[in-house]
Amino acid sequence: MLKRLRIKFIAVIMSIVTILFIFIFGLVLHLTKQTAERESIQMMRSMAFRPPSSAPMNKPDNMPDNIRLPFFTVNIRDNGEITAFGSDYYDLTDKELLKKLVDSVDERAKESGVLSEYDLRYIKSDNGRMKAIVFADISSEKAMIKGLIKNSVIIGLIGYAVFFLISLLLAKWVTKPVEKTWNEQKQFIADASHELKTPLTVIMTNAEMLSDKSYSDSDRDGFTQNILSTSKRMRGLVESLLELARLDNNRAKIKLVAVDLSKLTNDSILPFEPLFYENDMELSAEIDNNIKVEGDKDKLRQVINILLDNALKYSDPANKVTVKLKQYSSECTLSVSGLGTPLTKEDLENIFKRFYRVDQARNDGQSYGLGLSIADSIIKEHNGKIWAESENGYNTFYVSLPL
Repeated sequence: MLKRLRIKFIAVIMSIVTILFIFIFGLVLHLTKQTAERESIQMMRSMAFRPPSSAPMNKPDNMPDNIRLPFFTVNIRDNGEITAFGSDYYDLTDKELLKKLVDSVDERAKESGVLSEYDLRYIKSDNGRMKAIVFADISSEKAMIKGLIKNSVIIGLIGYAVFFLISLLLAKWVTKPVEKTWNEQKQFIADASHELKTPLTVIMTNAEMLSDKSYSDSDRDGFTQNILSTSKRMRGLVESLLELARLDNNRAKIKLVAVDLSKLTNDSILPFEPLFYENDMELSAEIDNNIKVEGDKDKLRQVINILLDNALKYSDPANKVTVKLKQYSSECTLSVSGLGTPLTKEDLENIFKRFYRVDQARNDGQSYGLGLSIADSIIKEHNGKIWAESENGYNTFYVSLPL
């Protein structure tokens, strides 16, 4: 998929570059051609409308300074006599050639034009007594256009190659977030499949043993309890996965209301106090009063429960877990701190990723590594920040929310 995406990106970039090159070089070629043609015609008009007396015969060195192209003028008198003067670039004594040129011009109705077979541009002039036709050589003009086309092609190919290399780098850079998301999604599916596989195996094994009549009633009751407890665990996993899916797709809309975070934190701590007591752990709180935020009360309660549950599972027994809620100028910070296995730098970077668990040895089978990931998604929905720090053996999780 990523390869096809990069190819499409490169194809789009190169198509745009091709269109731009065609437009730019085409415009330059068109304007250059028009400019050369306009200057040539202006020069020819200046010669066509000069008084006959000011046109010295066969004296090209006396021509005006603005005359640059090889040209000559053919005069046709009423009696048909043809005379020519101008640049010595041409053999103006060849009456037969001059007659062919005049006849070719007479066949054309336009006042000016091009005789492609002779590489000449012409312009007619008629002062009543005598017709005049000014001819200018356009071979140098055509050579200039050909050279411009050749240079444009060379520059275009070089530019095309450079933009192709740039597009390769851009494609890799642009698709990097997509690649990261894609890899995370594949890892998420693999981890979810693994987590679901274990309880399903337990359920199937106990179901097979339950159907075996050789086991006693007490054993069969044990198999039933195993199936029931494992099913509850699997339901918890599925609900967590659905919650993450809803958060990812923004389907779980936040109900923004004024929430008394101080009261919400105190209320969330109460159900956990017996659990900490049973584990010979102390739970203390330092909570500032009347801290209010805009948010979803149920979701914020879920975040607090996740942090407290995480502290209960991974803090050392016979130690104190401290919950603090402090107010600052434009934000408030909630922290849950406890003594436990120090988190490494790698742990601090990955701990909010899905299915990431630090201490596998202390995993009681009830944790799937999804709680902190869900908390991270909820806090981001509230335009807040969540992070972890580890110092002197104490692991602290922080949540910062705007007031």
